[in-house]
Amino acid sequence: MTPAQRQRIILSQRDALRRNGFHPNALFWSNQKVQQLRFQILADIGIQPNNSLLDIGCGFGDFAAYLAKQETPVRYTGIDISKDLLEQGRQHYPELKLIEADLFEYNPELKSYDYVMLSGMLNRKFMGNQGAESAKDYAYKIIRRMFKTCKTGIAFNLLDARHEWTANRWDLQSFHPDEIIEIVTDFTHKYQLIDNYLENDFTIHAWREK
Repeated sequence: MTPAQRQRIILSQRDALRRNGFHPNALFWSNQKVQQLRFQILADIGIQPNNSLLDIGCGFGDFAAYLAKQETPVRYTGIDISKDLLEQGRQHYPELKLIEADLFEYNPELKSYDYVMLSGMLNRKFMGNQGAESAKDYAYKIIRRMFKTCKTGIAFNLLDARHEWTANRWDLQSFHPDEIIEIVTDFTHKYQLIDNYLENDFTIHAWREK
């Protein structure tokens, strides 16, 4: 991600927050029900109370609040490049550890969190000069680094390129599940594809093999 690409994302988040306030719409979710459905599918990987969890592109930190309501409180760290979203998150969830950084800046140690999660962060295409890193290439790097960071497993969701409307959106980055599974099987064969909860979305759970 170039500095210019990063700044465009930050500014678009700022504008969405200005228009929508503390609401899932500010995070580009259509509504809270869809946001929490994705959270439910991610959490089904097997998160237990007091697990350590890194949430990449955490927004406000809503995933931690969701888990607490499910009586699965975790030792949560959220990272995001949007200072504006994090400031709102700190106001609403002052107990959370929220850090302004991307995954590579934060640079966690290997196997430093039980679980590493990502919800929606990789849904937008990068706009930039020809030859700059694409959103797809960036996503591949993120997934690999997520797995290096986890002790137990990772869970993430992506837009499904098999869905015609999603695949044809100029501003949205979608993926074919098979191409993501090919990346995942570079580091583990213990994984699960879930694609039956929304027609334009899929989730991957991947665990370390014992």
